Amino acid sequence: QVQLVESGGGLVQAGGSLRLSCAASGSISSINSMGWYRQAPGKQRELVAAVTGGRTTNYAESVKGRFTISRDNAKNTVSLQMNSLKPEDTAMYYCHVMGYGVQYWGKGTLVTVSS
Repeated sequence: QVQLVESGGGLVQAGGSLRLSCAASGSISSINSMGWYRQAPGKQRELVAAVTGGRTTNYAESVKGRFTISRDNAKNTVSLQMNSLKPEDTAMYYCHVMGYGVQYWGKGTLVTVSS
């Protein structure tokens, strides 16, 4: 069974920082992509950042310059450093893993940014 364990969410004031981490374990033969999605109340789930092949990074336009994603391929972990947080960043953040023909989701970690 594949497990994605997320940590690092919490409450922070605007302008502050948080670091999210996700560790994947279980019967994962290969991982092509690891990243983070988020879903705010009343909004659709959206890609925040992802690392594909351990090299290529993608960021949502709204977080470019503020968030940094990093992946440790050997340990199957991915982290998201979030700086200069804004109230608009408030959401449930989900770790996401794309394997071979299948994807996995974490249960989510809540990030709340106060004004």
